[in-house]
Amino acid sequence: MVEIKYEIDDLDRQLIHKLSQDGRMSFRQLAEEIDVTEKTVRMRYKNLIDTNTLEVVGVVNPIALGLKAGAIIQIKLQSNSINQVIEELQQIQEVRYISLTSGEYPLLVQINVSDHDAITDTVLKITGIAHVTDINTIVQLDIYKNTFQYI
Repeated sequence: MVEIKYEIDDLDRQLIHKLSQDGRMSFRQLAEEIDVTEKTVRMRYKNLIDTNTLEVVGVVNPIALGLKAGAIIQIKLQSNSINQVIEELQQIQEVRYISLTSGEYPLLVQINVSDHDAITDTVLKITGIAHVTDINTIVQLDIYKNTFQYI
C-alpha cells in the first residue's frame, strides 16, 4: 500500500466529525450542513478514503451479539518473542484489540466475550501461548465511554 501525504484542513475535520456522528449521512446532506457543494464533499470524501484518513465500517454493538463481558489483559513474555505472540493472539476470535506498550507487560489485549466463564476460557488460551510468561487480567465491570469520534 502506497501512503499518500494528505493534510486535513477545517473542511475535512467538519466532514469527519459529521460522518462520525452518522456514517450513513448522504453527500447532499453533508454538503448542506457544512455549506459547500455536493461535488466538494464527494472529492474530499474520496481523498480521505484514498489517503487512509477515513475508513468506512459498520460498528457493531457487542452486547447485541451477546458479548456482555470484557477484560483487559496485560501480557508478559519472553524476550524476542513479541511478533510470534502477536500472531497467535490475532488468531483468537475473542481478542478485539492488541497493543504494544511500555513497562513490565509489553502487550495489552482487550477481549469481548459472552460471560465470565468465557473470560476464563480466553485467559487459558492466552496463557497457553508459547513464550507467554505472565498475565494480569482486569475484568471490565462497566463501560462509560466507547467512541470512535476523534474530532
